[in-house]
Amino acid sequence: MTGPDTDTDTAASAEDAEDALFVLTAVLLTPAQFPSVLGDDYPQACAALGLEPYADGYGLVLGQDGTGARWTVVIDDVSLVAVAIASWDCGMEYDLSPDERTVVAGLPGWPLPLAVAAPGIPDPHDPVPGNGADGANEPSLLTPPDTDTWGPAQRRLGADEIALQWAAWREQIDDAETFVAPGDNPHAGVRRVIEDLHGYVDAPPPPGRVRSTFASGQARTLRADGPGWSVVARTDDIAFVLLDDEPGEVLPVGRGPELPGLLAALDKIAVRPA
Repeated sequence: MTGPDTDTDTAASAEDAEDALFVLTAVLLTPAQFPSVLGDDYPQACAALGLEPYADGYGLVLGQDGTGARWTVVIDDVSLVAVAIASWDCGMEYDLSPDERTVVAGLPGWPLPLAVAAPGIPDPHDPVPGNGADGANEPSLLTPPDTDTWGPAQRRLGADEIALQWAAWREQIDDAETFVAPGDNPHAGVRRVIEDLHGYVDAPPPPGRVRSTFASGQARTLRADGPGWSVVARTDDIAFVLLDDEPGEVLPVGRGPELPGLLAALDKIAVRPA
């Protein structure tokens, strides 16, 4: 019996280390919960990653290989990623190690910015494109959307922040100064948004355009997006509108006689987390 081939084993170990993924974080990509910075709805977010918008959704695992290169691994085990995220949010450790059979794609780069890196390996950097015969068919490098200037991505991020910090934003609003009635609103941009929202009720939009999540009491928090606008609202309160055409502005919309019914109707067609 001969001993192991040391040179071969060393080369194999180096290759294994390079192929290993050091997980940094994970996010869900489902109709009810997706990084809205990637698009106004679930199909748009999937298209940004070159994925088909399957109804069950995906989990996105972001990490680095042994060389430090950024990779996004797409898996179809949504529950696994959901459990990992919930554990991390509670401050618990969770070893997210997807089964190879659940891997849908390995995409170079990250679609979202990360301020962390795996210890003990080179700093995060873009993977070197392959030189194989099928190199032309390799996925495009993922890069985070530009949010340095006001535009759709930053507008959606602003709406996300309002949804997360609703109480802080709400207490800044004097009800006497809000737009008292959406139907009679003098602001052309807000009036167009209200009309688009009514259109969603009449003809449901693509999945994820309107999302509903828990709020305090019996209320729901609504997030809706459309061409050039985003809305955050509570079904028992007012709404906030953000527009591409008005950089950095957050426009409050009072309830009036129309908004309560509109929000209730939107909540009925909204997708909700499982």
